[in-house]
Amino acid sequence: MSLSYQPAELTRVNLHSTVEVNYWCQTLNCTETRLRNAVLAVGPLVADVRGYLNR
Repeated sequence: MSLSYQPAELTRVNLHSTVEVNYWCQTLNCTETRLRNAVLAVGPLVADVRGYLNR
């Protein structure tokens, strides 16, 4: 998938859309499992997910 795709909402991770999960995995350089675990731990806000993944 190309990073030319932009999700409808750039501030939240939408785990219900495969295309958006793929986008955020590439953008945040993580696996789908890590992304899903991060959202479960801190919620869907990208800033919070990014912080969780970078600790």
